[in-house]
Amino acid sequence: MASLNKVMLIGRLIDNPEEPRVLPNSGNKVIKFRFAVGRSRKNPQTNQWENDPNPLYIDCEAYSRGEITRLVDVIANYCRKGSQIYLEGELRLDTWSDKTTGEKRSKHKIVVSNIELLDKAPSAGGHEEGLPTQSGGYSSGGSSGRTAHPPAHSGGGYSDDYAGGSGDDIPF
Repeated sequence: MASLNKVMLIGRLIDNPEEPRVLPNSGNKVIKFRFAVGRSRKNPQTNQWENDPNPLYIDCEAYSRGEITRLVDVIANYCRKGSQIYLEGELRLDTWSDKTTGEKRSKHKIVVSNIELLDKAPSAGGHEEGLPTQSGGYSSGGSSGRTAHPPAHSGGGYSDDYAGGSGDDIPF
């Protein structure tokens, strides 16, 4: 039986990403962030699509693999609260026991494998060195042929081989 576990979303960060940390057993890096996805629904009275005022809030994390740390570095350096990004990844279920009650707890999260920065680039006068300026993606397959550092007008998407708050004030 075939299976598929792939998530593709566009949304905004609801807080700045956590500082990347190094995993003790592997030496790989991980970065965690929270993400909000807007939803639309059809109004039965007007038959028009409307934005749902209650976005979905999703925990996300991205990992480096060995010396390929670009995805973690791009998230740490270019993503901030309110940044709009497209992400791809897979859905995972975290389970744990609550320390105070001993109850079993669980939540779904997304393990990110690819991102694209969707915010508009700064004007030519305000361009920062190395800041991606256009949308473009890099898959985690390792065959993108891209250089390790994004050129001034390269794509804004990065993956492993290339690259909570309340959310009340997320600008949807």
